Amino acid sequence: MPKKLSVVPFILLFLIVLLCFLYPVEAIAPVVSTDMVAADIAWMLTASALVLIMTPGLAFFYGGMVNKKNVISTMLQSFICVAVVTIIWVIFGFSLVFGQSKMGLIGNPADFFMMHGVIDGPAWKLAPTIPLALFAMYQLKFAIITPALVTGAFAERMKFTSYVLFICLFFTFIYAPLAHATWHPEGILAKLGVLDFAGGTVVHMSAGWAALASALFLKKRHERNHSPARITYVILGTGLLWFGWFGFNAGSAFGANRLSVIALATTMSASAAAALAWIFFDSAKGRKPSAMGTCIGAVVGLVAITPAAGYVSIPHSIIIGIVSSLVSNLVVEWRTRTSIDDTLDVFPCHGVGGMVGMLLTGVFASKAINPGIAYNGLLFGETHLFLMQCGALVAASLFSFFGSMLLLKVTDLITPLRVSTEDERSGLDISQHGESL
Repeated sequence: MPKKLSVVPFILLFLIVLLCFLYPVEAIAPVVSTDMVAADIAWMLTASALVLIMTPGLAFFYGGMVNKKNVISTMLQSFICVAVVTIIWVIFGFSLVFGQSKMGLIGNPADFFMMHGVIDGPAWKLAPTIPLALFAMYQLKFAIITPALVTGAFAERMKFTSYVLFICLFFTFIYAPLAHATWHPEGILAKLGVLDFAGGTVVHMSAGWAALASALFLKKRHERNHSPARITYVILGTGLLWFGWFGFNAGSAFGANRLSVIALATTMSASAAAALAWIFFDSAKGRKPSAMGTCIGAVVGLVAITPAAGYVSIPHSIIIGIVSSLVSNLVVEWRTRTSIDDTLDVFPCHGVGGMVGMLLTGVFASKAINPGIAYNGLLFGETHLFLMQCGALVAASLFSFFGSMLLLKVTDLITPLRVSTEDERSGLDISQHGESL
């Protein structure tokens, strides 16, 4: 017999359409600001597209690692974030992150509700040469990929509908407050002088700690031993991530300028160093240099350089890549000896990589590279920045872990998170989506 039709999705779609239909159309002023720079606009349009391609890249990266019967479900968990987070962002998400600050913790959700005042609004104060709408669409791509990163921890065992609800809660109560506190000029972490150039705290640490919470909450899979479905998918995904990461980091300079070039160069150097360090370390432990290890090392380097990309020199970026790769490799090794079933090692790679990058930003950041920062790093004899980075690391970790654990409990109360044992064993591609490779 056919399953009973749920009216909830139709109600949600109807409400979204109603909002769009009833909201007044804004008149566009004919005068274009003379502060706009065409080269900066062109670069940021490109960077926005580059960051967007990272999410399909992540889908391939994760999809290639899981069991063959879960490839489609794992890839879709990344891809669906593009749709879900975009709608949230347009309705109230951009306002939560970049609206008028409330005690440095969250933005006013009414400021840019339904993108009101964005198309013809004044440029964002830290990106004065590009339209506000372009800034909003660029920042959207960061919000999209963050919950997608978490999916690797609970791959092969979470219900799809429950996951969609968790995305909405995670964005609203974890990502938005962290992004506001870090990237809004009136945010509490920004006012303390914490540096996070492109998302070490906001994206990778928040996703990493949410991943650990998810792995602990959902417990172990029934079948933990499996062979990756497609190593070639992993290599393709790594290439797309590396390619898109230039928009992620170099785009965070918000213009075609010297700082974007520095961020591009440090991103390239750190990732290359981390990929080599991972396979060298594996070889030192008696393992063969693998394609999987090379890809994971490269991604860890990209993660670690993200908070530091616009603040450190190229030689220091190589150190960041090597150190993060070695630390993450050790944490992956430790995780395999525990009962924690973080399916694709999201916490050891993204969480730990992000934390290492945050700390080393506090060591290597230099005014010679970025004159806009208030303090030099520990290497240059100043302690303030390093202490602030340490404090932010602890605060963001506690907030992300315990906040995510609470949201998982809430989601589970509304709709159970785990699929049944039978569905897990048959594979999520069939049980959740009715599709197979």
